[in-house]
Amino acid sequence: MFDITSSKLLLLGIVALLVIGPKDFPVLLRTIGKYMGIIRGHAKDFRAQFDEAMRESELAELKKDVEKIAQETEASFNATSQSVDQTLEDARRTVDASLDPTPASAADPLPHDADGLPIARPQPAPAIAASAGANGASGAAGPAANAETVTQTAPAPAAAEKSGA
Repeated sequence: MFDITSSKLLLLGIVALLVIGPKDFPVLLRTIGKYMGIIRGHAKDFRAQFDEAMRESELAELKKDVEKIAQETEASFNATSQSVDQTLEDARRTVDASLDPTPASAADPLPHDADGLPIARPQPAPAIAASAGANGASGAAGPAANAETVTQTAPAPAAAEKSGA
């Protein structure tokens, strides 16, 4: 920096000893040492502040990098989440379509009761019964009429037993 060699330093010391004198020379060296210590302290503080500023700038840059990575990760996670949601929705539609027993275009030909069971359509009377009724025989209508009579009279004796007991 100053390019001071040992020979130049020796020459400077001899001139200072001759100019200042041997009595004040130790005081001069102490004063120079004291100021050199102060200068070194200031240089050390300056270097520490400079190093701290460099670390802060590196930390700020590192913080920006981490925030950028966090944003990229969040964007990737959101894209993956949307992809998974779409795939699940497609799978749900496929399963629902395969589990649906009747397609939307086909109408159910039979009406259903409250339990979901199909109600049978009334069957037309057989041709034999119609011809027997035309001949005057009451064989086809007779058993149906007798069944109604039996069902009507059966509850009556039960009611009579209850009132008699």
